[in-house]
Amino acid sequence: MAADLRRITVQVRGSRASGGSGVIWRSDGTIITNAHVAPGREAVVELADGREFDARVTAHAAHRDLASLRIEATRLPAASVGSSRDLRVGQLVFAVGNPLGIAGALTAGIVHAVGPAHRRARQDWVQAAITLMPGNSGGPLADARGAVVGINSMISGPLAFAVPSAEVERFIAGSLNGERPRLGVSYVPVFARTGRSGQYGLLVLEVLAGSPADRAGIALGDVITSIGDLQTTDPEELAAALESAPSDASVPVALVRGGAATTRVVVLEPVGPPKNQAA
Repeated sequence: MAADLRRITVQVRGSRASGGSGVIWRSDGTIITNAHVAPGREAVVELADGREFDARVTAHAAHRDLASLRIEATRLPAASVGSSRDLRVGQLVFAVGNPLGIAGALTAGIVHAVGPAHRRARQDWVQAAITLMPGNSGGPLADARGAVVGINSMISGPLAFAVPSAEVERFIAGSLNGERPRLGVSYVPVFARTGRSGQYGLLVLEVLAGSPADRAGIALGDVITSIGDLQTTDPEELAAALESAPSDASVPVALVRGGAATTRVVVLEPVGPPKNQAA
């Protein structure tokens, strides 16, 4: 089992001095890693057998810390994907990665919890009591049969957080069929004043030219407070609002502009492989 997991685990060297691990998800050269491991459009992938390939980033979801890479290789050993929905607290899990330059290092632990990282969060994580270090990011979290149930993403105290395999499959499907709606903004969470009160939202730092947000008149400095009926007080809520809206839908976007509340109607559009990291 350990040998099989090590064969499907790769080293990824991205741009901006980033790097970590990745998983051969499909034998056709599709590799999954973290968005923070491969933040640019290209990366270098080293397989367990020592072969190196130039990889292109075919899809990127910064809000879910996932990136899909493609290398020109076929008939590769690929992950056996398990069901993250069937995980139980206390279940034995294993992680493989390249921590501190050690290729194919393996650690073991147990499932601590499966669910959101905190009460207000929407996105699920596989939380495991397992040792991870820098370089493990993007590598597999697997059950005792060797089935990959998550992609390791971050460390919080004694716990490791992995993106569930169900979310990875959903990410891959969306990047292939272009169903993930696109708004076209970059943002940071803020507290916006409206009259004598205020509310949390997302401050627009950039609007991509020609994007749905640009065509709707959303501008730099606007604070997005909701999309449709869903609030957007943090990046997870914005991602959930976009994912729940069908492609080509017209949705009202509530804004705070210059201290006053206003609304713009945005016609969303589907995204293929993105050219940047905007939502």
